[in-house]
Amino acid sequence: MGEISIKINIADRVYPLKVNMEEEEIIRRAAKLINDRIKEYQENYAVRDKQDLLAMSVLHYATSSLKAEKKVTVEDSEVADKVYQLDHLLTEFFSKS
Repeated sequence: MGEISIKINIADRVYPLKVNMEEEEIIRRAAKLINDRIKEYQENYAVRDKQDLLAMSVLHYATSSLKAEKKVTVEDSEVADKVYQLDHLLTEFFSKS
């Protein structure tokens, strides 16, 4: 699929982008999440500067991303351990025959 031109509004600023057609929905949803987070911070904190609100939002999503990465890494190592244990049990079982 080809590239398309879209305009994304984040923190009351418009950003023209060229994106692959299959990425358009994800990018629009990401922009909505960012704007929703900014709005939430605006309503709950005495912060009005858009730059500060953007920084807080970026920190939130970067932290979430790192936590998700760590969780996947831990889960992957747990699965690898279980596979190793299963392989060991099967090797033992078949070597006894």
